[in-house]
Amino acid sequence: MNRLNTELNLADPDAFYEKLIETHNGLTEEESHMLNAKLVLLLANHIGDADVLGEALAMARAGVGGGDTAATAAV
Repeated sequence: MNRLNTELNLADPDAFYEKLIETHNGLTEEESHMLNAKLVLLLANHIGDADVLGEALAMARAGVGGGDTAATAAV
C-alpha cells in the first residue's frame, strides 16, 4: 500500500509557488477557484491511487470548517 509522501519532494519549492501564483494572476476569484479545482483533478488523476488520494483528502480537510477533525484525519 502506498502512503502519502508529506516530506519535501520539490526540487525548488519557491519556484513552484511563484509559478502557482503567476498562474492565478489576472483571474477573478471564481476563475481562481476553477483553476484550483482543475489542478486538483489533474493531479488526482496523475496519482491514481485511491488510498493515497483518500489520505490526502483527510489531511487537507483536518482542521478546516470546524468539523470533526479527528474522524476526518483518520484514514
